[in-house]
Amino acid sequence: MTLSIATWNINSVRLRIRQVGLFLDRYQPDILCLQEIKCPDDRFPAAPFKRRGYGHILVNGQRGYHGVAIVSRLPFVAVDKRPFCDKGDARHAAVTIADGDGEILLHNFYVPAGGDEPDPAINPKFAHKLAFLDEMRGWLTGAETDRRAILVGDLNIAPLETDVWSHKQLLRVVSHTPIETALFEDVRAAGGWVDAVRHFVPPEEKLYTWWSYRAADWAAADKGRRLDHVWVTPHLRGRLASAQVVREVRGWRRPSDHVPVIVGIETEAAA
Repeated sequence: MTLSIATWNINSVRLRIRQVGLFLDRYQPDILCLQEIKCPDDRFPAAPFKRRGYGHILVNGQRGYHGVAIVSRLPFVAVDKRPFCDKGDARHAAVTIADGDGEILLHNFYVPAGGDEPDPAINPKFAHKLAFLDEMRGWLTGAETDRRAILVGDLNIAPLETDVWSHKQLLRVVSHTPIETALFEDVRAAGGWVDAVRHFVPPEEKLYTWWSYRAADWAAADKGRRLDHVWVTPHLRGRLASAQVVREVRGWRRPSDHVPVIVGIETEAAA
């Protein structure tokens, strides 16, 4: 059997609950990880998920902005929410699910966007982003990654030259600056994480998960960036079964500027 996990920055779950429902009906992932839900825990619209069989829900919400959630058809063995940078932002949630005679840990992250100016000395938002990534690097190593684990989310960095529409023009644009891409790679390499989507899509091939609202015709301009990622620990590399960027969702009515990414992982039968 294959476990399918989707990640999607929904840019307000209440505003786009219809689009979420349509996505779940059409693609039916086992687990959906949402970022930027923009609501506190008690305002999360759980009912539409439960009607579709997603009865296991973990929300780490925040009024007005930020916030992440995990909805699942599979029960949670354990749940966790970790604060970063002592700011009180709701940017992480984690669940553990059964996997044969073992378990899989699933992290859902929403890394700070970083503002417009890529200089931490004059831009506190960019300084926060770098500090957040540095804290991730220190935490997602050692015992934390020496297990079956998956990390998904809007990590707000397009690391490869082919993850942006123009490497040259975006070198000074937050999300693709050298300081960010180098730190991003440090975070990934520190835990030996495997880029699950690039496992299937060659690094020479252009690939995007985000298109700005500013483009009059996003599809024709196609000035995208790959900001949304799925990583797995080496324990799961050999069980990667599929990866899909659901580009069509960007063309739906009142879309998020991000699209879902789905990864399939072969599961182990219980002993």
